[in-house]
Amino acid sequence: MHDDTDALPIDPDNAEPDAPVQQPTARANRPRPRRARRWDIVLVIAVGGAIGGSARFGLNQLWPTHPGAFPWATFTENVLGCLLIGALMVYLLEVIAPHRYARPFLAIGILGGFTTFSTYAADTAGLLRTGDAPLALVYFFGTLIVALVATWTGLTLARSAAAVTHPRTRRSTP
Repeated sequence: MHDDTDALPIDPDNAEPDAPVQQPTARANRPRPRRARRWDIVLVIAVGGAIGGSARFGLNQLWPTHPGAFPWATFTENVLGCLLIGALMVYLLEVIAPHRYARPFLAIGILGGFTTFSTYAADTAGLLRTGDAPLALVYFFGTLIVALVATWTGLTLARSAAAVTHPRTRRSTP
């Protein structure tokens, strides 16, 4: 079986410092170099996740969802998280050259801990169990649509604020 994972781009946050980028080759069985474990990245993600998860817990305590009711707290967490990740990725990938811990800490840790797919799924299932299929469908598809619009809005607003054009429409100067 052929493993094409070496042909994938390397995340700049996790690339070996000063290591040459390996070009993919046709050899399927070449030995793969062992990469050092990145416990520092795992720790940074865990700390960010604790912060984001705590913020989500706090919002859920302030805005509890009752059985059969629209889960506004989870909806807000996911939509706000998508808006923020859209804006954050513009700054981290197109505007600044961040520290290697910035993206794992902010995007994966804090915003990953703040947003929640599992509660979104559980809330949908709970609405179905209480017999409120129309509300479950509105919540399920509404969250998806509004979250996608929020991500696009975050990207657009951040690019506008930073005066960055979309990478595919940048014009090179002759």
